[in-house]
Amino acid sequence: MFTLRHEDAQTVNAIAELTGHADRSLLIVEDDKPFLERLSRAMETRGFTVTSCDSVSDGLAHIGKAAPAFAVVDLRLGDGNGLDVVSALKRKRPDARAIVLTGYGNIATAVTAVKMGAVDYLSKPADADDVVAALLASGTEKSELPNNPMSADRVRWEHIQRIYEMCNRNVSETARRLNMHRRTLQRILAKRAPR
Repeated sequence: MFTLRHEDAQTVNAIAELTGHADRSLLIVEDDKPFLERLSRAMETRGFTVTSCDSVSDGLAHIGKAAPAFAVVDLRLGDGNGLDVVSALKRKRPDARAIVLTGYGNIATAVTAVKMGAVDYLSKPADADDVVAALLASGTEKSELPNNPMSADRVRWEHIQRIYEMCNRNVSETARRLNMHRRTLQRILAKRAPR
């Protein structure tokens, strides 16, 4: 008797879901070459027609020639911000489904990504099955509660980071808006993000 491993079953399910889509073109924009190659191969095995780029300029050039149905874009690239690629894709092809990947997850950038047209925002390293699920999600499904929700310290840190970014990384202005002593804010900003 033949049984599928869990990973193989997920791949078969992803391919089955994708068969309903006439256009399976996928653009991946990622500057981490080993990750780009692995993700490209994984997405090809799941039925996508993959084009990979390693910079914002290459991604924008490809969208200018032929806007894909799907896109997976890294937020921070060597030559700019991946949100520029998402925005250009949504202008060229409003029905395209894009997700943003990043190693620097914070609430402010997630909100910005969704406002720019991304359908989801995943932290790296993202599993190929998570990427497929995000790309093919209908939007009517209720999202599951997170297994590891953010701690109160992390939520506070995220809020401070958002205000800091809104103030163009000006410590004095951020401290004034948060009604916080400047040195206290500097100490918080110097530390790593809490879990």
